[in-house]
Amino acid sequence: MPRVAVVGSGLIGRSWAVVFARSGFNVALYDAVAGVAEHARGLVVEALCAPADHGRLDAEAARRVSVASSVADALAGVELVQESLPEVLALKRNMFAELDRLAAADAILASSTSTIVASRFTESLAGRHRCLVAHPVNPPHLVPLVELVGAPWTAPDVIAKAKAIYERVGQVPIVVRREIDGFILSRLQAVLLSEAFRLVGDGYVSPQDLDKTMKDGLGLRWSFMGPFATIELNAPGGIPDYCRRYGGSLAHLSATSPDLYGGEISTEFSPRGVRRCRPIALRRACAGVTGGLRRSRRTSARNHRSTNLTGRLPRLAIRVFACPDPCVARGWLCAYRELRGRDSARATNAISMDAAD
Repeated sequence: MPRVAVVGSGLIGRSWAVVFARSGFNVALYDAVAGVAEHARGLVVEALCAPADHGRLDAEAARRVSVASSVADALAGVELVQESLPEVLALKRNMFAELDRLAAADAILASSTSTIVASRFTESLAGRHRCLVAHPVNPPHLVPLVELVGAPWTAPDVIAKAKAIYERVGQVPIVVRREIDGFILSRLQAVLLSEAFRLVGDGYVSPQDLDKTMKDGLGLRWSFMGPFATIELNAPGGIPDYCRRYGGSLAHLSATSPDLYGGEISTEFSPRGVRRCRPIALRRACAGVTGGLRRSRRTSARNHRSTNLTGRLPRLAIRVFACPDPCVARGWLCAYRELRGRDSARATNAISMDAAD
């Protein structure tokens, strides 16, 4: 049975233990502070008895979680170490030096850090090629995204192996191609929060109404479709057409160079009109969305889903965005979510009934 070590038994470490234990991994919990790991194990067992599991204790998963008496004990036979210490650079440097010295040569050393790039605490290690950041969204046992960020010296096969492990335990790993402060999620969140504070602080909207804007507006849309997939469906010609239509206004609202959207801006925002540029971001966005749709179709075929499933998803999304009746739109939204979920047959029946009406 595969085994992982969770080093640091705070909130994030406990949540990681739930992720791995419920997916069939043996989990060794370790914490340098006496009694913390023991207490953490009890909380992990409680989390395995969540309402989503109908209040039934997963006794088998609970038995897979143990407390290690030392770092060496925790690392015995593991294929991955999930370090979850406080965000203190010195602590991480010291711990990764110890992990690199004690862990098997083929064990992956991953840090849950949300702010420190791996190159700052792994540069001097003999095994630095096997170190990376695996930044979760708090708490990872409820929110599946994991950002995988290697240092310049992290081996590509290590990132690929780590990605496979996180996928195996039900997480959704993304690969950040090179180091950047804040990674991806935190940078997007920082921009959104900064604008939210400005809009509230300048008196344009109340905090409560701004939260509703996200919760009942963008949040609903982005809960099942990312921004690039959204704009692909929001203009007849896809992303390039969207950028031609709305790039100027977006650049104006965000005080961003219009070159970001392919260089085409309207005369409303620039007396010089349209100008040319190298739309690198635009090309990559188009290629990524198109490639994602192709992969989605292949995945659907492998999973023996309905042959029309991937065709239904964009049409459903368009119906959600275009429908003037909020009640009907919410019905389409539920159908879309079900199609993306496991119970696609139930969703297909619901769509057929709705269409018949």
